[in-house]
Amino acid sequence: MSEMADAIRALSAEKGIDESSIKQTIERTILAAYQKSFGKGYDNCIIKFADDMSEVSVYARKTVVDGVYDPVIEIELEDAQRLAPEAAVHDTLDIELDPKHDFQRGAVSVGKQEAHKDLNENSSRKLLDEYKEKIGQIIIGYYQREHKGNIYVELGKVEGVLPVKFQSPREVYEKNDRIRALVKDVKKIPSGIQVILSRTDEQFVRNIIELEVPEIQDGTISIRGIAREAGYRTKIAVATNRIDVDPVGACVGLKGVRIQNVIRELEGEKIDVLRYDEDPHVFIKNALSPAEVKQVIIKDFEKREALAVVSEDNFSIAIGKQGQNVRLANRLCNWSIDVKTDAQISDEDLRENDTRRAAEELFSGAETAYEEILTVAQLPGISQEVAESLKNAGYDDIEAFVSAYENGSLAQVEGVTKEQLDEVSRIINENVEFEDEEDAEQQDDEAEEEEYFCPECGAKITPDMTRCPKCGVEFSFEEE
Repeated sequence: MSEMADAIRALSAEKGIDESSIKQTIERTILAAYQKSFGKGYDNCIIKFADDMSEVSVYARKTVVDGVYDPVIEIELEDAQRLAPEAAVHDTLDIELDPKHDFQRGAVSVGKQEAHKDLNENSSRKLLDEYKEKIGQIIIGYYQREHKGNIYVELGKVEGVLPVKFQSPREVYEKNDRIRALVKDVKKIPSGIQVILSRTDEQFVRNIIELEVPEIQDGTISIRGIAREAGYRTKIAVATNRIDVDPVGACVGLKGVRIQNVIRELEGEKIDVLRYDEDPHVFIKNALSPAEVKQVIIKDFEKREALAVVSEDNFSIAIGKQGQNVRLANRLCNWSIDVKTDAQISDEDLRENDTRRAAEELFSGAETAYEEILTVAQLPGISQEVAESLKNAGYDDIEAFVSAYENGSLAQVEGVTKEQLDEVSRIINENVEFEDEEDAEQQDDEAEEEEYFCPECGAKITPDMTRCPKCGVEFSFEEE
């Protein structure tokens, strides 16, 4: 195998460019040198590679003429017949050239420049495409240097940069430290390409926890939302469609092993894993953990405004340091959450109007509308733990709870005491009105038996009449 073939293969391995692209680069290099020697307007240079890439030959394709006008593209008949005895006028001959002797000295330098430029462009284009596919994925590199707060990371083929704004305030690096980061963007720069990295993105946390929790990878558990203040705290809402799987427990792992691995990767950042719920009352309660929320009041569904009521002891926990806990809960739930204590709302009649205000927004055009309390979690004063235990046992629905409570089957609910069940029953009796079926049927019967009288003489009439049988006046019934 010739040196040329070896060089092509080595170049292909080094630059990550396929051999066909390198062949095209060599062709463009020779063509540039040819045109530098004979003129830019000429395209009669023919380049041929051996099948095994062992050598390359360069030819000038010329037309046989009787009287040469342009020696670059034409050859005299007599000269042509010395090369090919059967040649005739108007035939074409490929005449082999020796670049070392036939090309100008400066043409070789032009060819080399063209080759370098072409190879660099091909390499950059290939790397750009390769790393663009990695955007949103995690990549591993090694600390190289720091400049103006930005950290430059060795990624192998390219260099990555971890800007100051994408660095966690907890993290400090030294030479050759291993860095795992999210590919945020890829940019083309004069020297090649640059990969922008991030360790503050919420997607970074999502990818890390997916690596630790197989149930997320196989779709048993889904991440429904992440809110993060990098270096301080992250809240993750998870859900599952399987009643036999606890999504929070699966993410935390046995003795907290799984979540501790995530915390270590984030250099000790606090992480709250909580259960997602379609009911905003329950979801907001969960989002404000570790605080225990006594009640959530929906003030305005359209504007997504809610009030969380907590005890005096839980107020500072719900707010968090510098408002961090409630701020993250706002972002996670996409609700504007106001936190108050029982004492702060003692003079406000909010409990009674919670669902009423929400319903008025939902049912536009209705003069007065009320949202029914359908679940235990919507009741005022119900703890989050009791509501979740009843929901997991299938008794979150008010009617289901009342029915089970009356027949005594609620004694089997794990994690809920009899005193707590009695308290839930008491709160239901105080806040929920049940319509008696017999009364409803009686009201329907009375409506059906309503009597009508003639507007002229007062005689009794029925809806199927069009004329009064007593005075003869005509009338008609209309539905309101």
